[in-house]
Amino acid sequence: METEYSNKPAHPLDDAKHLEKLRSTIERAIADGKLTAQEMQTIKAIIWSNGKVSAEELDLVRELIHEKVASGEVVYDWT
Repeated sequence: METEYSNKPAHPLDDAKHLEKLRSTIERAIADGKLTAQEMQTIKAIIWSNGKVSAEELDLVRELIHEKVASGEVVYDWT
């Protein structure tokens, strides 16, 4: 019996490209130590561009944004 998972990517290469685009966008956004509201909107748009949010996308946001904000490496700049 074969089990199908609804979150299994239909095209793994497309998924890998999507994650790399998200990673590079986040890295560019936080390179100056600040994350603006506009940068966060761009990141969210990439995350939702395929109509779903994956665990891998959430891991990238946690690793590259939340942990760096918590450690003081990055600050939110909503002004």
